[in-house]
Amino acid sequence: MSEQRFTVTVGGADVVGVLHAPESGPSPCVVACHGMGASKDSDKYLLLGRELPGAGLALARFDFRGSGESGGSHREATIESRVADLEAVLDHLAKRPELDGRFGLLGSSLGGFVALWAAASRAAAGAPLPVVTWNAPASLRDLPSADPEQAGPALVAEVRRGQWAEAPAGVPGVLVIQADRDEVVPPGHGRLLFKRAREPRRLHVISAADHRLTDMGHRLEAVAESRRWLVTQLSGMARTSP
Repeated sequence: MSEQRFTVTVGGADVVGVLHAPESGPSPCVVACHGMGASKDSDKYLLLGRELPGAGLALARFDFRGSGESGGSHREATIESRVADLEAVLDHLAKRPELDGRFGLLGSSLGGFVALWAAASRAAAGAPLPVVTWNAPASLRDLPSADPEQAGPALVAEVRRGQWAEAPAGVPGVLVIQADRDEVVPPGHGRLLFKRAREPRRLHVISAADHRLTDMGHRLEAVAESRRWLVTQLSGMARTSP
């Protein structure tokens, strides 16, 4: 497995990522989207970087602007800016010779919400991407009551305007993974995401798991289910190697 850093510029700021690619040649790639307060270097994404290449899938993890090693201000980060970051990363990765042009998305918490919006845009353009969400919200309507320093005032204002506040409906190829003891995103959000998705779709509930999937057994269960879903969905997509 190779591990290479990459940087793309979005809105005048650097977005920094790491690509973990199998040695076997051009491969499909899963792009991981971190949640609020996390980064590409959180344990979950390092685990995915170790686990997915063995199944023939590259894993790209990156920091949204205002997080981790990327530039920009967390206070100014919104759903719209995060979707733009993800789109720029996808455009960059589409030109990489290690990859074959097939992409999937995996996002935890707010990262899953962002991944669904990016996938909705791609599906509308006739280029659907399979998506896996881990404990992602279906709605951000409660966010204005949250601490603006944690969420970021620009994001709070965006939701108050009614923009990007609800997860999109009609996204195909979605696996919703939901912890049934999630203390941050109530489990009903996962059920709603599943109902909004279009076939093929699946809901997988992890018994006794918390929002962060702190227990390693729960985390490995999420990884195994995600890997199985993404391998299946990506195997049916056409390759478009650069």
